Amino acid sequence: MSRIGKKPIEVLDGVKLTLQGRELSVEGPQGQLSYTLRPEVQAQLSDDGKTLVITAEDGREARAFHGLTRALVHNMIFGVKNGYEKKLELQGVGYVCSLKGDELNLRVGFANELKKKVPSNLSVTCPDQTHIVVRGCDKQAVGEFAAAVRSLRKPEPYKGKGIRYQGEVIKLKAGKSAK
Repeated sequence: MSRIGKKPIEVLDGVKLTLQGRELSVEGPQGQLSYTLRPEVQAQLSDDGKTLVITAEDGREARAFHGLTRALVHNMIFGVKNGYEKKLELQGVGYVCSLKGDELNLRVGFANELKKKVPSNLSVTCPDQTHIVVRGCDKQAVGEFAAAVRSLRKPEPYKGKGIRYQGEVIKLKAGKSAK
């Protein structure tokens, strides 16, 4: 049985959680998310509405989805209350980012400017020309968009130029002149 799955989920203040059959919806100050529970997993809300317990049937697949479901629901509750954030930084001479409407424009060393459409459920800002901040209540959407932007120009190992997460350390290699 999953150790993570056994832990009850605390419903934070200001978060409204409703469970109708297999459909679980979470609403809070940052937004609204919903999740459909798998048939192997059941959820039970306490009488006071402050804790949610995830239980699973016996079986290999059910055990696999037990902890996963608990983690996803916990991330949803945290996300609608506090939100998630990923920060990216551009490193390289002439590397610039800007935001025009719902489109992120990047000049990262290619002949043309790269454009990335921002999903409607996310908030993207550029505090300056070399930093990008992605915010949203859905942890998966925030991480996926940040990874998609990073993949446009990954940091290269010789000079370290590219788009990286803030605080990410790139191990630089010695060039061919080093012996």
